[in-house]
Amino acid sequence: MGLSEALSLNRRLLAGLLVNLSASICIVFVNKWIYVEYAFPNMTLTLLHFIITGLGLYICQRLNIFSPKTLNPTKILLLALSFCGFVVFTNLSLQNNTIGTYQLAKAMTTPVIIVIQTVYYKKTFSTRIKLTLIPITLGVFLNSYFDVKFNFLGILFATLGVLVTSIYQVWVGAKQHELQVNSMQLLYYQAPMSSIILMFTVPFFEPVTGEGSIFGNWSTTALMMVLLSGIIAFLVNLSIYWIIGNTSPVTYNMFGHFKFCITLLGGYILFKDPLSLNQGLGILCTLCGILFYTHFKLCEQEEGKNKLAQRP
Repeated sequence: MGLSEALSLNRRLLAGLLVNLSASICIVFVNKWIYVEYAFPNMTLTLLHFIITGLGLYICQRLNIFSPKTLNPTKILLLALSFCGFVVFTNLSLQNNTIGTYQLAKAMTTPVIIVIQTVYYKKTFSTRIKLTLIPITLGVFLNSYFDVKFNFLGILFATLGVLVTSIYQVWVGAKQHELQVNSMQLLYYQAPMSSIILMFTVPFFEPVTGEGSIFGNWSTTALMMVLLSGIIAFLVNLSIYWIIGNTSPVTYNMFGHFKFCITLLGGYILFKDPLSLNQGLGILCTLCGILFYTHFKLCEQEEGKNKLAQRP
């Protein structure tokens, strides 16, 4: 890869990170507003997100922004199923745990991804990369310390959520390389398939008709907010695939911890949410771990480029 190509890729990656950061923070506050003000069902909202994502990709394809690639649906089925499991179990984890326990469980996704990639994909991670998990996990723990409470059902759903989420994120990157497709081409197949699976899953957890269902008597404002949430979700989903496809699931998770810190700080600055000393220290600790990870990763990439350049 030439210098100009590398710079172009770095610029596009930076743009993808900024889109993901902005969209991820926006969707937290928009969805919180939808849940609090309108009590819109959680999984139904996720289903609508993927329907809108599918429609958005269809429009992009019609505008020649990308060209679809013919794929065997069976190659995507496990990815679509893992997404649905990831949504169901993380929602159940949030429902049966405190916010602190939920966030602490999510922090375990990164080490689980490293184990999966090491054992099943024979990928190696340097000791210094692994050590950066210590300040990051400690930081999340400090953020959640006073809100951590455990119960059997909550632990079960949190554990399943971490496992399925880790597998899903690993597969997102692996499938792009295996099938030689880009983020849009893969999501173009996965979004509709996941929507169909969720259509059959939602009735087991949420009402389909009557008050509080997808066909309930919602105000125009509520529907506009749901549409806005879906458009933001489209940007989130697309940027997740883009980031993982061009970096790695571990790097995406590190970025996720950074977004967690920014969201906490944003709540404190914009909405005057309480921020304890422990949370401040946790944010600082997590950010230090992310900075170390980024520094070590860039050093390793530079070392790899130098070795390739020295080869005859």
